[in-house]
Amino acid sequence: MSKKLVHTPEGVRDIYGNEYALKLSAQSRIHETLNLYGYEDIQTPTFEFFDVFSKKIGTTPSKELYKFFDKEGNTLVLRPDFTPSMARCAAKYFMDEDVPIRFCYQGNTFTNTNNLQGKLKEVTQMGAELMGDGSVEADAEMIAMMIESLLSTGLEKFQVSIGEVEYFKGLCEQAGLSEETESELREYISGKNIFGAEELLNEKEIAPAFKDMLLTITDCYGGADVLDKAAEVVTNPRSLDAINRLKKLYLVLCDYGVEKYVSFDLGMLSKYHYYTGVIFKVFTYGVGDAIAKGGRYDKLLDYFGKDAPAIGFVVVVDDLMLALKQNNAAYTESKPEVLTYTKDNYATQLQKAKDLRKQNIKCVLIPE
Repeated sequence: MSKKLVHTPEGVRDIYGNEYALKLSAQSRIHETLNLYGYEDIQTPTFEFFDVFSKKIGTTPSKELYKFFDKEGNTLVLRPDFTPSMARCAAKYFMDEDVPIRFCYQGNTFTNTNNLQGKLKEVTQMGAELMGDGSVEADAEMIAMMIESLLSTGLEKFQVSIGEVEYFKGLCEQAGLSEETESELREYISGKNIFGAEELLNEKEIAPAFKDMLLTITDCYGGADVLDKAAEVVTNPRSLDAINRLKKLYLVLCDYGVEKYVSFDLGMLSKYHYYTGVIFKVFTYGVGDAIAKGGRYDKLLDYFGKDAPAIGFVVVVDDLMLALKQNNAAYTESKPEVLTYTKDNYATQLQKAKDLRKQNIKCVLIPE
């Protein structure tokens, strides 16, 4: 029994030594960047009421939540995602605020799934939310701040892929797809399963012109010039407005000077259905999933009683650590000074150690 107890459950792990020092350093640098943009720290509970992450909101599926009960019989869950918690908090404490609210946070999230493919069930996340500003400039601030946060950790080679949920929804609306069919198609397209998407559209007997239009979305990825290609495919105002917004966004990102990190993918969608506009994911070498992601969720706060637009992003710190390792990002841990002592000189050596620590120099005392 004792040998079994020293191991962790599947999907969680211990982090210590130089690896943990690197993680703390990366978190500190990201936090400094967020504070420079005027984002204030906020801490929400590790567990919330089940309804904060309900199916109606469009967040993590119920079967992937860690659920338990309190003594009053309320169903509680360990948070799988920070955004609904941030929306709840903003509605509770800033209901009457009509100026933009800027939050930043860090903590662990928990996902109860067996389909991990080596991923952790408990991960550390850091992120930011800008609530009460529905402008393109707010979109650009969030993406630029995310890029600068990643650069501050030493990561240099990565790409931000930007999409627009409204472009896809406009296509579905134009083709007359039902909500159920749209949801199924979203799964196929987000997984780049063009054959599954085509089979679904054939099964639903979608007109060939609309079918071709919906399938073309998977080819709309690349530099800023792909936005013109995406605009040529559609005729509905909803999708065209989405493209025009992305073009304006790109110009503001150029003003920030971060355009070399940016590309576009109109076929990129999110498993979180609360996103309503621009969405984005960050990819890099050596990591199979996005190390950072985010988007606009203009209707989520309304679920908690506050009508306000919002946008946010999150960095999956554990995946960022893997990326830093794979990309050989430079990091050197400062080794502590070592002072040895005997019974006779302990007081002298202790004073030396205290003096070093006052100078912010690490120091350890070790008996000879």
